Amino acid sequence: MEQKNHISTALFANPREDWLALVDEDVADPGRIIVDSHHHFWDLPVSRYMVEEFLADVNSGHAISSSVYVECKSMYRSDGPMNRRSVGEVEFVRSVAEASENDHVGSSRICSAIVGGVDFRTLGDEAEDILVSLVEAGKGRLRGIRQPSNWTADRTIGPVMPDRPPYLLLDEKFRQGFFWLSRVGLSFDAFIFHPQIPDLIDLATAFPDTKIVLDHLGGPIGVVRSETLQEDVFNEWRVLINELAKCPNVSIKLGGLGSKFAGFDFHSREKPPSSDQAAEAWRPFIETAIEAFGTKRSMFESNFPPDKGTCSYRTLWNAFKKIAASFSEDEKDDLFSGTARAFYRL
Repeated sequence: MEQKNHISTALFANPREDWLALVDEDVADPGRIIVDSHHHFWDLPVSRYMVEEFLADVNSGHAISSSVYVECKSMYRSDGPMNRRSVGEVEFVRSVAEASENDHVGSSRICSAIVGGVDFRTLGDEAEDILVSLVEAGKGRLRGIRQPSNWTADRTIGPVMPDRPPYLLLDEKFRQGFFWLSRVGLSFDAFIFHPQIPDLIDLATAFPDTKIVLDHLGGPIGVVRSETLQEDVFNEWRVLINELAKCPNVSIKLGGLGSKFAGFDFHSREKPPSSDQAAEAWRPFIETAIEAFGTKRSMFESNFPPDKGTCSYRTLWNAFKKIAASFSEDEKDDLFSGTARAFYRL
């Protein structure tokens, strides 16, 4: 396997275990069943987050029943045709899932669903073949595909990434490949920044039979650089989110605000945020998204390890539980597990 990770470390802060340990909380609502709808594995020179690290977080107190692994260009095959090397990531994660399923010691079944990676822009009409190969590699666990398309001209947010042109979701060849998703029974995870939401609306409208989930609340960028910018960005994001919610084939993941691109500065403070502090900061975005999409199309995500640069796994889920405290039991079941189960067919 080849560690081929193209995620820019400029987008997130590297986790620091000693710093995270400065905040230690009891688990809120410990009996609440959770499906972690979004996490990764990678082994980078500056950051390692593999099965052992994820299991340590999963076993830190919350009732995690299962998880969804989302591609991050990790553990690719080291040889063979370039457009087939992403099969290695699915094969690796499937082996993790099988080991978890056979382990009768813990209650968590990690990587129950897998979202693999494909470059539709280079494959176009030839995408069907690689999609079938990924389905076969997943042995019943592959549920969707993600091709990150997050792009911004603001170089303070992230570096130029050649594989992500400004209008990827509108690209004709990308859409030729995207066409095959619903034909082979797969969904699409969309990773964008909020100014790109109109492109996603166009894509969702053009392919109404393809299930799409918007990762990380649509990537609201730079929300707290200044009070004026914070209000402007939030209002712009809110309008776009409400427009996107009109697309019935689109759902949303509630999370990702721990990444640096969101603009919150928790990672640079002397101590990590408490769950109360995180909940206060994130609540406007999460409540707005739930109001727009409803609980049947909204699901919480850890987005670990990127969001681990801001707070611990225990703190993160405590914050989500506090944000959702006013919802009914049925609505909480949707947000923490039911929507993810339905979308990813767990």
